[in-house]
Amino acid sequence: MDKHEIGANAGKIWQLLSNNTKWDFNSLSQESGLSNIDLAAAIGWLARENKIDFDTSDPDNIQVFLYVNVFFG
Repeated sequence: MDKHEIGANAGKIWQLLSNNTKWDFNSLSQESGLSNIDLAAAIGWLARENKIDFDTSDPDNIQVFLYVNVFFG
């Protein structure tokens, strides 16, 4: 795995998240077809870029969703 592959996988996850639904890890893994390590790396990439956020209200079912930053200026 290299950074180009991680970036491509992050793009796949971004597309899945673009429906504005909260996804849990297992659902994203199943829908994307990515291995756990590839999915975790892609989520890390998107998190580092502040493109996603996490709903931790239920510690047994943490969900990821798009974080949209809108600036009016």
